[in-house]
Amino acid sequence: MDWVIEAEALTKKFEDLVAVDGISFRIAQGECFGFLGPNGAGKTTAIRMIQCVSPVTSGKLTVLGMDVGGRQREIKALLGVCPQEDNLDPDFTAWKNLLVYARYFGIRREEAEKRAKDLLEFMQLTEKKDVEIPKLSGGMKRRLVIARALMNDPKLLILDEPTTGLDPQARHLIWDKVRELRKRGVTVLITTHYMDEAQQLCERLVIMEKGRILVEGVPADLISRSVGSGVVEVLSPTDGMDAWLRKGEWIYEKAGDRAYLYTDDNRSLRERILREFPAANVIIRDATLEDVFLKLTGRGLRD
Repeated sequence: MDWVIEAEALTKKFEDLVAVDGISFRIAQGECFGFLGPNGAGKTTAIRMIQCVSPVTSGKLTVLGMDVGGRQREIKALLGVCPQEDNLDPDFTAWKNLLVYARYFGIRREEAEKRAKDLLEFMQLTEKKDVEIPKLSGGMKRRLVIARALMNDPKLLILDEPTTGLDPQARHLIWDKVRELRKRGVTVLITTHYMDEAQQLCERLVIMEKGRILVEGVPADLISRSVGSGVVEVLSPTDGMDAWLRKGEWIYEKAGDRAYLYTDDNRSLRERILREFPAANVIIRDATLEDVFLKLTGRGLRD
């Protein structure tokens, strides 16, 4: 197995704050790997260490076979980064944004123009080549940021919340492009707060909380292992019904006016609830990665 990223007991401290607490993981070549977690979980800090923009406090971290402690320039030359915020130059057109970026990597003008043309076509932005950035839609800007991240033909593409705020059409277009890149052998590291996005794109992922990795694995396996194949939802349970549900052998959660029940036999549980409470409003649905995320990290809001 060719490992693009290897981390062992990776730690990052800011004075008394431990932002990343001894995590270990490996990412294979051509894999789409996800970092999930609530705000403040440490995923962005971990990615900043991978990008060589934040030094490692302790532990081991290699990217593309190179130690981040001594070969930052070489690593950065092989990375493509799409940050959370669009940071395109507003005074330039889409075309010029790509060409200027190519200069940072010493790409010759002729080659830069060829790559820019191909990437604008790849991201369906050819018609916007000569349009200045303020006149592009949000989805177009995100696609252009990804195109820019690919100008240096990176071996590792880091997408930090690439589809936040986009409409469904733009999100699905970006998903399709990520899949195409993986087919070309590009390794993709993605952070996202959209669980359906992670479930669609990631071959493996980790869920972090308070600087530590809670679980790691294939999305389908994590769903099956953590919550089962389905979820039983009870809408607006009465006090008596809620007390009865809490005493069961199933896993119980309550949020707002709904109770969530996790068990291996959802249909039998629904029938059992309806026998006890015929007027109950009970539904069964497929379990998702979002159920895993909320079960592990809680349903409270984070700053």
